[in-house]
Amino acid sequence: MKQHEADFYRVAIEGIRPNVDGGFAVKRTIGDELSVEADVFADGHEEVVAVLQYRHESSHSKQEDSWLERPLTPLGNDRWRVSIPLESLGQYVYRILGWVDRFHTWRHDLKKRNEAGQNLLVDLLIGAELITAAALRAKGTDGSKLTAFADQISASTKYASLDQAARYVAAMDEHLLSLMDQYADRSPATISTEFEVVVDAPRATFSAWYELFPRSCSPVAGKHGTFLDVIAHLPYVAEMGFDVLYLPPIHPIGKAFRKGKNNQEQCEAGDVGSPWAIGAAEGGHKSVHPELGNLEDFRKLVATAQKYNIEIALDIAFQCSPDHPYVKEHPQWFRSRPDGTIQYAENPPKKYQDIYPFDFECNDWRALWEELKSVFMFWLQQGVHIFRVDNPHTKPFDFWEWCIAEVKRARPDAIFLAEAFTRPKIMYRLAKLGFTQSYTYFTWRNTKQELTEYFTELSQPALADIFRPNLWTNTPDILHDYLQRGGQQAFAVRAVLAATLSSNWGVYGPAYELLERTPRDPGSEEYLHSEKYELKHWDVNQLDSLRHLLSRLNRIRRQQPALQRNENLTFHAIDSDQLLAYSKRTSDASNLVLAIVNLDPRHAHSGWLELPLDLFRLSGGSYEVVDLLSDRTFLWQGARAYVELDPSRSVAHVLQMRREISG
Repeated sequence: MKQHEADFYRVAIEGIRPNVDGGFAVKRTIGDELSVEADVFADGHEEVVAVLQYRHESSHSKQEDSWLERPLTPLGNDRWRVSIPLESLGQYVYRILGWVDRFHTWRHDLKKRNEAGQNLLVDLLIGAELITAAALRAKGTDGSKLTAFADQISASTKYASLDQAARYVAAMDEHLLSLMDQYADRSPATISTEFEVVVDAPRATFSAWYELFPRSCSPVAGKHGTFLDVIAHLPYVAEMGFDVLYLPPIHPIGKAFRKGKNNQEQCEAGDVGSPWAIGAAEGGHKSVHPELGNLEDFRKLVATAQKYNIEIALDIAFQCSPDHPYVKEHPQWFRSRPDGTIQYAENPPKKYQDIYPFDFECNDWRALWEELKSVFMFWLQQGVHIFRVDNPHTKPFDFWEWCIAEVKRARPDAIFLAEAFTRPKIMYRLAKLGFTQSYTYFTWRNTKQELTEYFTELSQPALADIFRPNLWTNTPDILHDYLQRGGQQAFAVRAVLAATLSSNWGVYGPAYELLERTPRDPGSEEYLHSEKYELKHWDVNQLDSLRHLLSRLNRIRRQQPALQRNENLTFHAIDSDQLLAYSKRTSDASNLVLAIVNLDPRHAHSGWLELPLDLFRLSGGSYEVVDLLSDRTFLWQGARAYVELDPSRSVAHVLQMRREISG
């Protein structure tokens, strides 16, 4: 806690919220309001005044007069609150000031003395002195206005005829109070630590991602796809309602130690290799695979996607194939073994001979870090501002804090998705350091207890302030046993959960909607004939496709504002271990969505749902609920409702609470 001009301070400022580990920036979206609360109090019985000061990082002046300001409102028990508008992308700084205000104290006591019928003559003179002091601090004509008030209250020569009642009226004038607040004596003020809030673009908070391998987009089976083929695929992605199209690495792929089909160590003629083995004679991280096209084709893809309201997201994987130009040009950026060879990537017992990791602690680390930052800057120039970052938890925290801040200083709308399947504290640390969104453990949370506990944790204020979960139903690396064994209904269950539990979600397609679920080996989460190592040809028109369900889910999400936030999640009691019930609502409760999902993809389950009438703002009479998945309308009554879900017909209800029926 800082002081202002006084040698000591009397006001304590504690319990400031939001507050992330005493200094990390909280996250918000443009158009939000930031609500700040704090305990502000002092010794004794004098009146305390508190204000919140804030300014955007673009403010050129760092002088005291550059702060914008709003007064805090007391909530009782020394707790105060204020909200400020977040109207610009980028970073805001804010702090709280609190001081014992002699004028407010005097005015409060004067009112009590007047109500008690006491003589006020001396008290009025004391107030006049306070006002005269403020007049000396005032600017422009405000000083003369304050002097006039002081003259009236003290009954100076000009106002000698004023009686006590008239002088009291002048003392309680609201305009005088406003002027005194404006020119308050803040020399004894306590000033809190400065806090930061990062304001992101709307898709940071609300987005639907679709992952697609460009090389598998050719209409001809066995032919390498191109960026132009992806353009032809855009109407399909848009029809399903996805607004972020994520492409795995699009760079040249190395030939040395190239992996074969199904991750075989030896490749055969014609094997295309893994896109994550980045770099070849044709270039590295700032080049595109020649069989996909050229940079002009890529820019055309970005521009065309925007016409469909789709943003292109790129995979940024900071690693190299042995053929990457960096390996020859900057061998000092890699870790050498005693025999002189470069250390390839390993996760014992797995070996990735086709990948060289960077040595972020090498002697030339500054040049390495600058070069890696320039990779982001290059793709920003090509029209991309959304990045899925591969394995960020294997790179230094300091690098990400520096790099993301540098990129967002140039492009505040940049979005970074952390693909960090690691320990929770590391995942949360990456979010604190600047990652906009994160993959989660959603894939491995399948039971009612697991889902309830995990998403209760993620929706709590301290975590929700910095960690934005992006729920993926599947990835090219992860095919969970639940999907392998549950059939089409399992895919439907996980899609409903992902789309409604979080405001950000994604699927790896067309594998997902086409129900790709054969593992490479029993007990494995790897796909058989994985697209990571070979071209695929997808028939997106097959009859059992879930494309229509995905389309409806994304349409529901766009139409229901309650589903566009994460901190508003509440779980509800329902007496079945296989039925999960939860709701989301807008802050004014004008929109409320209740989801009930059968977690068992094979069997029907039923139960009685307990409804919190106060939370739903219902009186307990009859009310309509509409299933947004089936368009069916139900009439419910009271605080309990019977629910039955048979997965052969429907795996879930996504209900909008419509209206209460009087009588």
